[in-house]
Amino acid sequence: MKWFHSETHLLHDPDREVWAGVPTPGSDVPRRAEAIAEALAADPLFARGEVREHGVAPLERVHDPALVSWLEGAWAECRPLSETREVIPDTIRHAGIVAGLPRRPEPTESPLGRLGYWCFDTMTPIVEGTYAAARGSVDVALSALDAVLGGEPAAYALCRPPGHHAGTSMIGGFCFFNNAAVAANEWSRRLAAPVAILDVDIHHGNGTQQIFYERGDVVYASLHADPVRAFPYFTGFADETGAGPGAGANRNCPLAAGCDDRTYLAALDEVLVYLTSLKPAGLVVSLGVDTCASDPLSDLAVTSAGLPAMGELVRGMGLPTVVVQEGGYGTVSLGFNVRVWLRGLAGGDPLPPEDFPDEGRGKEGPERHV
Repeated sequence: MKWFHSETHLLHDPDREVWAGVPTPGSDVPRRAEAIAEALAADPLFARGEVREHGVAPLERVHDPALVSWLEGAWAECRPLSETREVIPDTIRHAGIVAGLPRRPEPTESPLGRLGYWCFDTMTPIVEGTYAAARGSVDVALSALDAVLGGEPAAYALCRPPGHHAGTSMIGGFCFFNNAAVAANEWSRRLAAPVAILDVDIHHGNGTQQIFYERGDVVYASLHADPVRAFPYFTGFADETGAGPGAGANRNCPLAAGCDDRTYLAALDEVLVYLTSLKPAGLVVSLGVDTCASDPLSDLAVTSAGLPAMGELVRGMGLPTVVVQEGGYGTVSLGFNVRVWLRGLAGGDPLPPEDFPDEGRGKEGPERHV
């Protein structure tokens, strides 16, 4: 299987973010991508492909060009107002502030106003290299798409920063540009045919859902921790099924705390039956291995041993597939977990049980609410 990776991700290197009002060490650290790259480079089943630039046009077909333009200059604009190397909003445009009022444009005269206009949380810090890293992440996803359109049955995009929380006109949840959405949109556009997105990150991909909620050409399905207890809290419920031309083209499967491998695989099988029934021409997978119990953001009981079977189920769809990396924050086992999921997708021989991590150790990092 071909895989794609760009060192531009190293330019996004925040030291801290803010959780529940408390400054904490960054979650989306460069080591995440480096751990995955090391694991894949050591496995002969995977061959690294060349990333090429695709320009801004595919990005602006999904995201508001004003958002793209703002993010390019956001750090320089806000940096004088911050005592740290990160910039984080202090006031966020809550729906209640503007409810019933005339629609107002972006507050271009205020750097902090603009920051809170585009960003919906305090966990998505911007540093000097964030824009370049986010653009590079989109190029990684599109390069994997090029490989599949060129005849590869599947390809993997090692994207960092991740993307599935970024919407048409918003950033958040560690995400700036929606890599999976850009790839799916470009795929559907080139083929003039429907494409499906399967999101298996522990968090609902609110940005991906928002982008395609009223469209029928890109179908979205997500398995995730129930938003009654988990970020992003306000989206991802089972009754969100699409609207207008997208009615019936959105499927959410909220999962209970403690969901184990067997329960997860049964839910995944149901979701894949749904996607198959809609006859997509291709599949984009938003792969988050933060579902694993060892991940600091997980409250599920999914194990590393269950991941290859998940990849195998996706392979059983028989669709050309682009896998785009989303979450996974326990960096000790992250590379291994991505590798075995992808080996399941690629049809590789099972690894011996002794290769799998000892998951009796508990969380790999500081345990945080999801």
